[in-house]
Amino acid sequence: MDKRDQFYKKLKKKLKKDTVFPSKYLFKFIIPSDEAKIKQIENMFNHLGAVIQKKTSKTGKYVSISILVVMKKADDVILKYKEAEKVEGIISL
Repeated sequence: MDKRDQFYKKLKKKLKKDTVFPSKYLFKFIIPSDEAKIKQIENMFNHLGAVIQKKTSKTGKYVSISILVVMKKADDVILKYKEAEKVEGIISL
């Protein structure tokens, strides 16, 4: 099992222990300042009623994105993280 699989397995266990679903979940990402990449992240959460906040770094090279959204179950949270991994240069917090 690689590190990513271990991370997701641990996250799922923690979510099931600490969270009663459906529940609001806060996703946080840092991505390079690229409008296409920002749109890609925003589109992942379209039609979910998400509240999205963006903040550009001092140098303007990066954008932090906070997304508050109601998730139905732990597996849905993990699926969103896996979907986000496809965005080049993304850092999930």
